[in-house]
Amino acid sequence: MRHHDLIIRNGTIVTAEFTAQADIGIQGGKINEVAIGKRLESRAPSEINATGLHVFPGLIDTHVHFNEPGRTQWEGLETGSRSLAAGGVTSFFDMPLNNTPPTVTKENLDLKRVLAEQKSIVNPYYWGGLVPEHIGNLKELHEAGVIGFKAFMSPSGIADFQHVDDVSLFTGMVEIASLNSLLAVHAESTVICDQLAADKRSRNQTSARDFADSRPILSEIEAVHRVISYAEATGCRVHVVHASSRKVVEVIQDAKERGVDVSVETCPHYLSLTVADLERMGGIAKCCPPLRDEREVEQLWAAVVNGQIDIIASDHSPAPPSMKEVKNGDYFTAWGGISGAQSTLNIMLTEGHFKRGLPLEQIVVLTSANPAKLFGLYPQKGTIAAGSDADLAIVNLKESFELRREDLFYRHKQSPYVGRTFQGKVVTTIVNGSVVFQNDSILI
Repeated sequence: MRHHDLIIRNGTIVTAEFTAQADIGIQGGKINEVAIGKRLESRAPSEINATGLHVFPGLIDTHVHFNEPGRTQWEGLETGSRSLAAGGVTSFFDMPLNNTPPTVTKENLDLKRVLAEQKSIVNPYYWGGLVPEHIGNLKELHEAGVIGFKAFMSPSGIADFQHVDDVSLFTGMVEIASLNSLLAVHAESTVICDQLAADKRSRNQTSARDFADSRPILSEIEAVHRVISYAEATGCRVHVVHASSRKVVEVIQDAKERGVDVSVETCPHYLSLTVADLERMGGIAKCCPPLRDEREVEQLWAAVVNGQIDIIASDHSPAPPSMKEVKNGDYFTAWGGISGAQSTLNIMLTEGHFKRGLPLEQIVVLTSANPAKLFGLYPQKGTIAAGSDADLAIVNLKESFELRREDLFYRHKQSPYVGRTFQGKVVTTIVNGSVVFQNDSILI
């Protein structure tokens, strides 16, 4: 008879391939037995009755900005990881910018890693940065274990994380290809965005729609075409982050069909918010690329349903409330970033599964299995199977709730989703076999 530290009984497990009733046995932080359609006869010191509940692989959020070290007044690894746990996320990839110093050298990576090991209650992974002055540090970062590299094709808004010009982008991609790593890109055209913004501001056209119009979909398309050309020339694997439109996704789909190794993510805010929400909410809903109109939201959902999107990630990019203020009606002045790491699964269930019929299995593909596969973590992560890490989210699909400000675990309790009613509530989150979140409370 197998020995277990924890047994989850009578739940309905959801994987990328199937949904079925099963008991799950966990020992030493690993799943050591999955009994599909039958009961585990063994006992354990701790058991969870998941009758009527669904058990998902823990989500993997490949795109967060936790800003530590150096800018913990914006967020921090402790509050950020707790927020993820409350949303059923068990692993995250922290971006190399917004923290000071940025993760562009092994020394800087080591600083972040020590802090994450002390403070994070979920599994941390780290992006390295591709910036012009640190191309020579890419190899040491790769050897130190970064999950991949991130570059901005337009200014990041952070002075110590410079965007890449075409030469440094191409040169960096040659090096990343030689390391058999991957480059994630923020793909917006500097020329298009800067020129349009300057023209708008010179005319005192600074409304929400003026801001959105200054960063058009065409800007994303131009940048994506360019980086795909570089990928074809260098052999570098490319991941396009936060695509805001199906028009962008279709450019990537065409490249995939040509054999280019390129993938794409979008974010919950592009699937649930519009530029009208930006007008109504103010800076709390500002992000880059900006929110689009309702038609674009529906077209992006069509791309999700059709399997043209590889990953859903939060792009959680918080800032203090004072930085999110729209001053004197000028939307160009507010910090661009959505606080949303706690709500990814809620949006995918409510807007995707219940409203648009997206299968639960496909939600697992987008939020767990594909992230694990793309970044070499599968099947250790991203599935529910014997031998996999015991990273799990237990969800009550029958329960609806209104997100309140006091429910948020962020350092700054602000989010464009406050006041929304969601269907499907995370009841329990398990990380490496340990219950870290249960019934609205952090247990560590």
